[in-house]
Amino acid sequence: MKKILSNLKPYWPFILASLIFIFCQAMSQLMLPSMLADIVNTGIVNTDTGYILAVGGKMLFVALGAVGAAIAASYCSSRAAMGFGKSLRESIFEKVESFSLNEFNKIGTASLITRTTNDVTQLQMVAMIFFRMVVMSPIMAIGAIIMAVSTAPSLSFVFWIVVPIIAGVIVVLSKFSLPLFRAMQLKIDTVNRVMRENLTGVRVIRAFNRVEHEKKRFNAANIDLTNVAIRVNRLMAIMMPLIMLIFNVTTVAIVWYGSLKINAAIMEVGDLLAFIQYAMEIMFSTMMLSMMFIMIPRAAASVERIKEVLNMEPEIVDPENPVIPKEIKGILEFDDVTFKYPDAEEPALSNISFKALPGRTTAIIGATGSGKSTISNLIMRFYDVTSGKITIDGIDIRDIPQKVLRSWIGYVPQKSVLFTGTIAENIRYGKEDATDEEVRHAAEIAQASEFINGMKDGFDTMIAEGGLNVSGGQKQRICIARAIVKKPKIYMFDDSFSALDFKTDAKLRVALSKETKNSTMIIVAQRVATVMNADQIIVLDEGRIAGIGKHKELYENCETYRNIVLSQLSEEEIA
Repeated sequence: MKKILSNLKPYWPFILASLIFIFCQAMSQLMLPSMLADIVNTGIVNTDTGYILAVGGKMLFVALGAVGAAIAASYCSSRAAMGFGKSLRESIFEKVESFSLNEFNKIGTASLITRTTNDVTQLQMVAMIFFRMVVMSPIMAIGAIIMAVSTAPSLSFVFWIVVPIIAGVIVVLSKFSLPLFRAMQLKIDTVNRVMRENLTGVRVIRAFNRVEHEKKRFNAANIDLTNVAIRVNRLMAIMMPLIMLIFNVTTVAIVWYGSLKINAAIMEVGDLLAFIQYAMEIMFSTMMLSMMFIMIPRAAASVERIKEVLNMEPEIVDPENPVIPKEIKGILEFDDVTFKYPDAEEPALSNISFKALPGRTTAIIGATGSGKSTISNLIMRFYDVTSGKITIDGIDIRDIPQKVLRSWIGYVPQKSVLFTGTIAENIRYGKEDATDEEVRHAAEIAQASEFINGMKDGFDTMIAEGGLNVSGGQKQRICIARAIVKKPKIYMFDDSFSALDFKTDAKLRVALSKETKNSTMIIVAQRVATVMNADQIIVLDEGRIAGIGKHKELYENCETYRNIVLSQLSEEEIA
């Protein structure tokens, strides 16, 4: 909770100002009924118009003051609440950015989006109402009770009956509504997840004619959310009529009992009017608190969900005593590395040892599920090894700050990812200050210049969300250019040539070999044609190394590699 409330610190001046204005507003509103009582009582027994106008003028001045204070309080509380929401979203985003892939898998992308948007909005709304209503209500209630008792002590017994009844109604309904609000947030997660899957997988859905199936899946999640929301609103719908009924019965009781006092000349009409207004202020304050209690259960559920994110400590952290060499050669070595995914029964990699040297290409090949991409994830330190170690120039990568480590590596993921913006901006993602010449050079090496120049706006062509306006091969080449413009010491290509035709693949590898002659290049691939000219080929089989060597050597001595080759190439191509 401290981490959530710490986001309010920059906005304490607005909160303090809001409290001051709320106090002024409350005092102004509490003065009006007694002034009204005075003018009514005096006006009935005395027709002095000047006196009535003078007191009326004071009342108008006090009312205008209350309005001004209310406006100022609303402004300050809104600034504080909106700022709190902004700061909280930033805190969640920064925390999520530090997560390893394990934390993402635990919470889920759809849930993280809901927590950053919907849950924060709930807290933001509660904060704004809290600064106004929750602070205002006790001041008004206590002040109105004091004024009401001093005005008509004989009628004050009404409050001892009414207030506990209203409080009991609110507590009982809140007790039933809290579990429903928690369930409601989970249902929103589900709706967001289904919607996200439909939007990102729209091509697959249409290709397999599963539109109707997805409609049913979304409708099921939507109906589930609706049913929970209806149950919540039924409870809330009971609250308001009950409270209004109590208000109206109380007013009738006050008027009836007060009229008896007036008839007996024990009370004046003005005092009864003032008492009724104070009673309304007390009950209105209670009503404002009840409104808050409607939102508190849902906000409480949101607080728990946000706390879960902010309190979650990433498994992969920077070392306390980091090692940051001034220069590196790029010698990458796996030393008896074993890795098991969380909750997995068997290791994904077992006893992996190899060395990748600068100026040489190390290729990793194997069947699907053999652990190829896991190796690239470990090099990038998206996960930490279970045992063994990975070193760069003899330094364990766990002793290197993550930012420094990743600055040494030009990474092209298996799934090409482009961001909304121009092609040039996407390439500059690898090097923010890259010149136009560097961007064009990187695109040329990646064999992307031809199709980019063929576009109407060239490098200024806008990439649609998710790169939907370019083909898979074009995406891959832009991603490869993004890594090349970085000019790293280690290139990590995780099955990054799969969408390229053989001609483009060959041209790209020739251009890369010249560009990366002083860097370590690691290529993860499933196509033999991509790896057969590598200086070193590592063959994986069910998470273990089945062979290390060059193409001809492995073809003759490694059965696993030979089977892969024979499944992809003809005898003429092998020869």
